[in-house]
Amino acid sequence: MSGVVPRVVIPGDPSPLGAGELVVLRDERGRRSLVVLEDGGTWHSHSGAVAHDLLIGRPDGTAVATPKGVEIVALRPTREDFILKMQRGAQVVYPKDQAMIVGLADIRPGMRVIEAGAGSGALTLALLDAVGPEGSVCSVERREDHAVDARRNVERFRGGSVANWELVLGDVADVLATSTAHRVVLDLPEPWHALDGTASALAPGGILLTYLPSVPQVMEVTEALWSHGGFTDVATTETLVRGWDVDGLAVRPAHRMVAHTAFLTRARRVPRRDEGGPALPRKRRRATAVD
Repeated sequence: MSGVVPRVVIPGDPSPLGAGELVVLRDERGRRSLVVLEDGGTWHSHSGAVAHDLLIGRPDGTAVATPKGVEIVALRPTREDFILKMQRGAQVVYPKDQAMIVGLADIRPGMRVIEAGAGSGALTLALLDAVGPEGSVCSVERREDHAVDARRNVERFRGGSVANWELVLGDVADVLATSTAHRVVLDLPEPWHALDGTASALAPGGILLTYLPSVPQVMEVTEALWSHGGFTDVATTETLVRGWDVDGLAVRPAHRMVAHTAFLTRARRVPRRDEGGPALPRKRRRATAVD
């Protein structure tokens, strides 16, 4: 089944579920499985079996019971459903960070975005949705096995090849040196080595965003950005998501939350000071003088 490219239909489409379509099956405990519906096919789990024919031709959100009496709901998968259950090699960028990356980097329809590395393709899917069919995404990955994972996942969720997506196997510094982009997103352990290439690819006003898990990495990239001279408005954030349990009058924060995953550092591309660009912020000037 891993080699099958399913038919993908947007959640909320009024058409019934069909053979060859990708769906997510959810049980009463919230456990989910990605399944491609087949005529005569059967889905097996610890909750019991479900015949695909019970779902084909039925509306999105149809519920059926297994022989064990467990209710299974069939839904067209959102991007979050797919990312949480897709095959992966590299660690993925989860939806809470995807949303912040798109927002902080101000990624809009029609833009060209360069990202590195591609990993398992999770962020790529969000970037493709953000730029729309008139924009484009170039994903750069050094590891061939990760590139294979990214291509499989992106094409599986998008229902085949994607015309406005380019996957490059190589070094992002080489790609940046010969490319132009509105935005650059770097999910790399040492993004400071790609700053010259990023400055070359971005016109003044463009935005760079880095995704880093640790404080030492954030310190390193922040110092490198300010020292470079071609960037300003360098700022770092992290996103914490806390769910709430709401059951009638019983309302309380969930006992578990999605806390730290990564730090997002954003910077704006500007001309250097001798080219008419801005001076360092006052506190940066003081720190540089002390050093």
